Amino acid sequence: MAEFVTVARVSDFEEGAAKAFTVNGEMIAVVLCEGQFYAINNICSHAYAELHEGEVDTDECTIECPLHGSQFSLETGRPRTLPAITPVETYAVHVVGDEIQVAVS
Repeated sequence: MAEFVTVARVSDFEEGAAKAFTVNGEMIAVVLCEGQFYAINNICSHAYAELHEGEVDTDECTIECPLHGSQFSLETGRPRTLPAITPVETYAVHVVGDEIQVAVS
């Protein structure tokens, strides 16, 4: 069973912000979109690029790979545009008080 690990504070984020963390050896991007926190694998499934460095579309709740421009759904991890065709993993997020917690196996 996955354990929730505190990675940041709510007060560290503003709308559309993406930040990188390593949790249990996994590179994770945590993103605030429309008041909701999402956690996805930080590495693009198409080619090595760190997704937290890409642009967040707060209208669509997607993040764009800074290398080739694939956009990934923050909710499902599925790519919405090419060249990526493989989803990135998503992780459960809990907000407890001011703490953002992410579950990674």
